[in-house]
Amino acid sequence: MPSSPQHPTRAPRGLLGTDAKDLALYREKFRRRLPESLDELHGPAQGVVELPLHMAWSGMTSYDMSKPRQRMGLYRTVLHEGLYDDLPRYLNRDLLIQLWPVLRTLVGRTVRAVWEDAFPQLATLPQAAA
Repeated sequence: MPSSPQHPTRAPRGLLGTDAKDLALYREKFRRRLPESLDELHGPAQGVVELPLHMAWSGMTSYDMSKPRQRMGLYRTVLHEGLYDDLPRYLNRDLLIQLWPVLRTLVGRTVRAVWEDAFPQLATLPQAAA
């Protein structure tokens, strides 16, 4: 997905040379996977979800959505490892919005920034208490 007004590519501040370029490439990797809209996320909100090995290569592959920790683990894994086609298949818009105040503290800084830059409604949700 190329840069657009909805998904701008920002140059990182405070870094020089190769570090800034590496960070920009890392951000772009996640930005290119984003859907155009959160409304595209129609993944399961209940049941047991089996992730393919390209996402769950280092841990659990089966997640019971009725268990809060497993549900949070699934979302964290998909946000970090999921590809463009995986996000609508495994993420659910309403559940992502519900989980985001805590989930944003569990994902990496780059993943959080990319999602909140692209979808400002996530950034405006009340944040979880520390």
